[in-house]
This record gives sequence, C-alpha cells and structure tokens, in this order.
Amino acid sequence: MKFTKRIFVITFLIIAQASSAYAAEPIGKRIVLKKGMVLLLSEKHTIPMVTINMAIKAGSTAEPEDKAGLASITASLLMQGTKRRTASRISSEIDFVGGSLSVSGGDDFATAGLRVLKKDIRIGLDLLSDVLMDPVFDQKEIDRKVSEALAEIQRQKEEPNVVAGEAFEKAVFGKNAYGRTSEDVATYLPKLTRQDILAFYSARYNPKNAIIAVVGDVTEKEITSLLNEYFKAWQGKELALPAPVPPPDVAKNIIVKIDKNITQANINMGHLGISRGNPDYYAVMIMNYILGGGGFSSRLMDNIRDNKGLAYDVHSMFSAQKEPGAFTVGIQTKNESANDVIAEVFKEIRRIQTEPVSDSELADAKAYLTGSFPLRMDTYAKIAGMLASIEIYDLGLDYPQKYPGLINSVTKEDILRVAKKYLLPDRMVIVVVANQERAKLKF
Repeated sequence: MKFTKRIFVITFLIIAQASSAYAAEPIGKRIVLKKGMVLLLSEKHTIPMVTINMAIKAGSTAEPEDKAGLASITASLLMQGTKRRTASRISSEIDFVGGSLSVSGGDDFATAGLRVLKKDIRIGLDLLSDVLMDPVFDQKEIDRKVSEALAEIQRQKEEPNVVAGEAFEKAVFGKNAYGRTSEDVATYLPKLTRQDILAFYSARYNPKNAIIAVVGDVTEKEITSLLNEYFKAWQGKELALPAPVPPPDVAKNIIVKIDKNITQANINMGHLGISRGNPDYYAVMIMNYILGGGGFSSRLMDNIRDNKGLAYDVHSMFSAQKEPGAFTVGIQTKNESANDVIAEVFKEIRRIQTEPVSDSELADAKAYLTGSFPLRMDTYAKIAGMLASIEIYDLGLDYPQKYPGLINSVTKEDILRVAKKYLLPDRMVIVVVANQERAKLKF
C-alpha cells in the first residue's frame, strides 16, 4: 500500500512541471534501437518515476477480414501467463512495487503501458518484456477470454447507445476494419483457435512494429542500455498491413431504423470523415468545435438543448485516425422529438457551410484549443501518449511548439471552406434506435 501512495503523491507533483515547460524545448528525443524499435524519450529528473507507453502495429486493422476480434483477444491474453510467470504472479509482482502494467487492443495499434518508480525500472522492464515476448496462450485462458467477450457482447445488446454506435459504424465503414462490430466478433470467436492467435502474434508482435515512449527519471544511455538488454531476444520483421477495404460510397442520405421499447431515442448521424494526416485537420477541428464539439459553447448545444430544450446532450466529432474515421453527431432525445432534432442538426450543418462564423466564435475556439493543450501533457502518462502520437502521425518532436501556430493560423475563410468540403448533409447515415411507433420518422 505504501508504494502505491508514493506513486499517487508523485503523480500530482508532475502537473506543474509538465504544463509550464511544454513549450520551452522539444518534447523529447527519437532513437532507433538495435532491434529496430523506435524509442521516444523525454527525460524528467525531478520525480523518481518512469512511465512507458508502447504502440504496436497489431490492432484490428492488422487482422484478417474474416477474423474480427482476433487482435483484441490476442492483446488481452498477453497478461494471462508467460513461460516464466502465471497471470497471478504477473499481477502480484507489479502490485508489490506499487506500479501498473497493462496491454490492450485498438483499431490501429495494440498498446502496452508500464509505470514504476525509478528504483524498480528493472522489475518493470522484466515484466513488460516477458508479457510481450513470451506469452503462452494457454487454452484455458483463451476459452475464458472468449466466454467473457461473448457475455459482454450479449450485455451490450441492451445498451441503446452501443446499438446505435455499432449500426452507424457498420453503415459508414462497411467491411473496412473500422466498421467491425461486436456482432462480427461474436460470429468469429466461437471459431477461434489457438493457432489463429499464435499466427497473429508471430506476424505482428516484433520490435520493428513497435514504438516505445519513455518519460521519467532515466538518461538516454540508461534507457537504451536497458531496452537493448531486456528486448534483445525479441525477433521478427516488419510486415505490411493488409490493404484497407474501401468504405462504401454513400451517395444519398440513408436512414437505419432500429426498434426498441425505450423512452429516449438514440441518434447517430454522420459520414466518412478525415485522417489525422489530412492538412486540413486543424481547420476541421476548429470548425467542429464551433459546430458541436465545444460543449455548451457549440452551436448544436446552444440551439437544440438550450434554446429548444429538445435534448439533454448533443455533440459532434471527427474521429481522425491513420485512415479516415467518421464524422458523427450524437443525440439523445425523446422519441417524439427525433424528427425535430434531426432537422435542426441539418439546419446547423448547412448554416456553418454558408455563413462565416463570427469573430468571437473563432476566437473562443482558438483560445480553448490552445489554452487546454498543456493539459494534454500534465502527467508522465499523457506525455508518453503524446510522444507515441507524434511518431505515429509524423508530427515532429517540436509539435508542442508548432501547435499554437497551427491553430491560430486558421481563418474564417478556412472554416467555411472545410465545412463545405468535409460536411456532407446530402450523404449522411442516420441511425435511430427508438420506439419507432412513437418516433414516426419522416426521413
């Protein structure tokens, strides 16, 4: 317990240091290790702690089209036993030093995280390298994870917001990996074999597929020596990812009605958006902040919630990843208000496409996005996540210095231009999970 308390106290002390220094110098260094793993290092010597964030090209975009869920379940099994340790031993060893260790799946990457005090860095790296390099994939653990996943999928069928979200993603992305749903996973998991997992692990988990971001009380010489030591036996070569399946071409508005006996309609509406590498990313981010991403200061919230009282929550977002993600507007409203809410969303989209935003709207959006940026680096974990993102999206280690300029250079003309280009009110997917008899949809 005393070790855990020390970690908590140390974490609070990081905030002032990270937020005040983020713009003074490059966020870190980039080093390629002997095995080809890319290291992003940010030395922080005030606090005797080390945080590691790893991104491995082993997300769902790397799995075969007919094996939805393979990447996620492979990642979840890495912590369930190695050649040297059982799952309980892994847990007890990291708990004993008051640290944390985790591995999880994702769309583009699997991620692994480690947090330990400086004095325990060897224990942490021994555990991290062990789970990544020597998992056993015991059949009993595979069966247990499959059962847990299927039970969770069954439970989520009762969640209207989950049902709406998955139906929306399927309609927008089709057979693209970003559109794989829990139903796809549930279809495949009963067919899952240990050989499937071994084959995926062998192909995707290797140093040339890995980025490791390290933040904390270590020098470049120390951490490169330690990583080369603990990962020296990690073998493998980088393989090209499967070619992405193109999302379907939505040529007109499509409505998907799902009938549930509920009082609140759950609505997701939108279309294919942009990738993180799109040069218009920052203009789109500001435009979306004004439209529906800015909470109570956004137009959608002001109109639909505050002025008309039609919904408790309404928001919009662009999910920008390696490949184009989705533009989504999410709303919960009374069944009887569904038509009015959808009409108002269309109205606000067309307004931001035809009328320049006001000076105050643009200034407020810029002030928030630049002012809140240091909070994205106010802990070691956030800095490590930022470093990984910088490498993944090729942003450059001077990204924190460039960011305010990228935001502040956006003009009202840019907002109008990207709204016309990237908002598609005549090619929307509209998913409505509701009591359809009461909603009486007209769209």
